[in-house]
Amino acid sequence: MTRFSFPSDFMGPQYVMYPGSKKASPAIEIGHFLEYAMKKDPDLYLFSPDETTSNKLDAVYNVTSRAWALPRKSWDLPESESGRIVELLSENTLFSVMVGHILGSKKRAFMTSYEAFFQIISAQLIQYLKFLKQSSAVAWREPVPALNLLSTSTCWRQDHNGFSHQSPALISTLLSYPGGNANCLFPVDKHAAAASMDFMMNAENVVNLTTFNKTEEPIWIDKNHAAFQYEYGASIFGFISDNDPDYIFTAAGDIATREAINAILILKKDIPGRRFRFVGINALSYRAIGTTDHKMPQSLFNEYFTEDKPIIGNFHGYADDLKNILTNYANSYRLSIHGFEEQGSTTTPFEMLRLNHASRYDLAIDIARREGRDDLVAKYQGIIDRNSTYAAEHGEDQQNMI
Repeated sequence: MTRFSFPSDFMGPQYVMYPGSKKASPAIEIGHFLEYAMKKDPDLYLFSPDETTSNKLDAVYNVTSRAWALPRKSWDLPESESGRIVELLSENTLFSVMVGHILGSKKRAFMTSYEAFFQIISAQLIQYLKFLKQSSAVAWREPVPALNLLSTSTCWRQDHNGFSHQSPALISTLLSYPGGNANCLFPVDKHAAAASMDFMMNAENVVNLTTFNKTEEPIWIDKNHAAFQYEYGASIFGFISDNDPDYIFTAAGDIATREAINAILILKKDIPGRRFRFVGINALSYRAIGTTDHKMPQSLFNEYFTEDKPIIGNFHGYADDLKNILTNYANSYRLSIHGFEEQGSTTTPFEMLRLNHASRYDLAIDIARREGRDDLVAKYQGIIDRNSTYAAEHGEDQQNMI
């Protein structure tokens, strides 16, 4: 497979001034990268269960149209027999056609869906992973492009669809599969999203599940930092980290990272004598931080996370999935991991975080309790409770809660 390259200036700036001060949608960024890739690669297809526009990937319509051979109506989106956006409200069918495209032509493809409904194809995914494992032992089998899944409309921002659309279960399925051919990627911002597209376009013989949100999220890192994260799946965010830290914060996922970084900012103000470090995780695979080909070694984990300091984690998916991986590197007594707890429905963004104990104030409470600061526990809990009352009355969060 010929390596695909995006223009260097397309990947983002070499330096981010004032990390977190600007925002952008990772989904829209990935849409622009798909647009460029489909323009340069005439064999690249996007498979989507009628959600290309909803998932904010509609920049691809600047290059191609939906595949359609039946009569068209005036209100239809661009459609043609030669279109390379295949939309059908059946994840099972789309997945099967995508596998046929990848294996039959050895050409690249992506599939997008709402996060909650990607689990529909879990059995097919496992069978495909089994095929990859078996085919690697067959001499005449050449490598095939990665099977790339773009997961958005996630559990954390179902402001209108509610509980039925909240499930990060496919992450759990892939992280528990021991075959060695599955990566779960968590780009933290638009520049990390660009790096994830570069990785996916050039990966072979793996399944990549990339999870990101449609909402505008803070921009934290530059293109070099984003590319560096693929060395071993994580990096220290220097702009928020102290030397010789007392506590380590870590997160995987754009919203989870935003809350963890803001928890550190709160604690730096309220407990000025303590030092904190943030380690951003962008890739996980079976039993490891990092991708299947670049798993983080114990020595590097000790360098990033220290050998004995408490670790407070915030995970996009179920907390146990990240905790199970971290216990391969650190004693469980060091760990306090937050994540999705199957709580919440159609509610406000901060209320979703509160209900799942994943907000910045929930993370800060972890440290306040370790420090014996009952006054700060009461302060943070009071902020949480007041917003909950306000959200119930007004249908929105108070200002500056996220």
